[in-house]
Amino acid sequence: MESNLYHWAPVTEERWEDFEKLFGPQGACGGCWCMNWRLTHREFEEDKGDKNKKRMHELIRSGRVPGLLTYHKDEPIAWCSVEPRDQFVRLKNSRILKPIDDAEVWSVTCFYVDMEHRHQGVSIYLLQSAIEYVGHQGGKIIEGYPVDPQKARMPAIFAWTGLYSAFKTVGFKESVRRSATRPVMRYYIDKS
Repeated sequence: MESNLYHWAPVTEERWEDFEKLFGPQGACGGCWCMNWRLTHREFEEDKGDKNKKRMHELIRSGRVPGLLTYHKDEPIAWCSVEPRDQFVRLKNSRILKPIDDAEVWSVTCFYVDMEHRHQGVSIYLLQSAIEYVGHQGGKIIEGYPVDPQKARMPAIFAWTGLYSAFKTVGFKESVRRSATRPVMRYYIDKS
């Protein structure tokens, strides 16, 4: 999906420097490097910072594509983590986000948008890009786990799983809600 303002690309080894540039010296948020969902809580906490960065780089070097970058002109401005659900250890162990059924799904677990580009619809573009990307990979269902700030006020930095309103705007439907603030939403890709 291209727009007049943005274009997206899967994160591969060739794009590592762009990913690194976007995440900056702090690894996006407190040394995360988008490894939170991919590791157990203990592993993640022990590896914050450089170890998480190294793990992410190794993951990308292995040939996996852990997500998408969005560019404004030639500058990386945003990230969306999207992979098959079974790649996310924390989802497997979550009481609130446990599987709804046995369907094979892809999961959108995290967003990071450069501060200068927030509140401009970039997360909606990222979701649309994720739908397109997953469709090209043969996926049929995408899940998201956004926060619903109508149920709880929070600073934007804590909305890293995305906002309910953005998912709804793109066409995701709420499938189940086991927590007042955290629905499980799905998008079904039409292959016709």
